Amino acid sequence: MKSKIITQIQNYAIITFGIFLFSIGWTAFLLPSQITGGGVTGIGAVVYFITGFPMAATYFLVNVVLLGFAAKILGIKYALKSVFGMVMTSVFLGLLSAYIKEPVVKEPFMACVVGGILAGAGIGLVFNGGGSTGGTDIIASVVNKYKQTSPGKVILFCDVIIIGSTYFVFGSIEKIVYGLSAMVVASYSIDLVLSGLKQSVQFFIVSKEYETISARIITEIHRGVTVFDGTGMFTHQPVKVMMVVAKRNQTVEIFRLIKSIDPKAFMSVGSVMGVFGEGFDNIKS
Repeated sequence: MKSKIITQIQNYAIITFGIFLFSIGWTAFLLPSQITGGGVTGIGAVVYFITGFPMAATYFLVNVVLLGFAAKILGIKYALKSVFGMVMTSVFLGLLSAYIKEPVVKEPFMACVVGGILAGAGIGLVFNGGGSTGGTDIIASVVNKYKQTSPGKVILFCDVIIIGSTYFVFGSIEKIVYGLSAMVVASYSIDLVLSGLKQSVQFFIVSKEYETISARIITEIHRGVTVFDGTGMFTHQPVKVMMVVAKRNQTVEIFRLIKSIDPKAFMSVGSVMGVFGEGFDNIKS
């Protein structure tokens, strides 16, 4: 019970920090440079450019409506998952917008790149913590329930429409290009953060010293070992195959350990992402 509480606290801390980075990307780089990205934040930016109405307020109001639909169509549990992220994002966007009035960098393209990186990295951390900021994710989930359309396509379609609408605000194709560039950079940053945080390595090891290797990996590396019975098809002799999943930073240590026991051991190593279970990530519903 105690470990679950600690894990929840850690997840909420990760989500909060991710939302802070996301908000910095928008308020310090994208918004002051009149660059619009996708999602409900993009809608808030467009409304702000037209009317001067605070982006944080638009973000909050649109999400309240979307969460109402989500609760009715997808269930209250789905909607509640997004409440924390929605409220914290609104708070951070509101507070930071009040203090940041000028772009941190004057060059629009640099603002586009840095803002996209921060916003994407922030969303990646939110996803990693099992959170959600609502927005077009909700629209995608609702559409996906009734039509066999991938959420990614729905989100992309919404984002392109939102960014394209800035033409009617500024009359500038350049602003659209900046917005689309920021969206691409943010998407890449999300993938980079998620793969970087979750990436592990998987070893398959064939050795006659499997008992010694297994014992030392368990006691020294503190990773589990699964041993399979196999058959070498060149020799038609029975062999023992060890499977080990470890963090990427433990790779060199495992190599050295195996080499010290059996320099002729056969190994294959591959990258894996999203390893769940004891010693790795918990499955997030």
